[in-house]
Amino acid sequence: MYIAKVVGTVVATQKVDTLKGIKLLLVQPLNDDRTPKGRLIAAGDALGTTGEGDFVYIVTKKEATFPFGGLVPLDDAIVGFIDEYHTDYLSLKR
Repeated sequence: MYIAKVVGTVVATQKVDTLKGIKLLLVQPLNDDRTPKGRLIAAGDALGTTGEGDFVYIVTKKEATFPFGGLVPLDDAIVGFIDEYHTDYLSLKR
């Protein structure tokens, strides 16, 4: 599990049947101090209401398929919003 910020949407002209109806979003993984960590990633939106600018929890690998019934070709899924985030460095409020 890691934190990320939603930075955009992914538009797919064709999807496998198991991904139809699942919104795909582009997320930027973050370090604890909210600096970018690695490359942008496409993640499935298990919440259905996530939008650009939201800070979210991401699960990976097999756990990313669980919110969608287990039979979807996803490596990353958004499973929660971050309303407040406190570290030794800063505070984050949505």
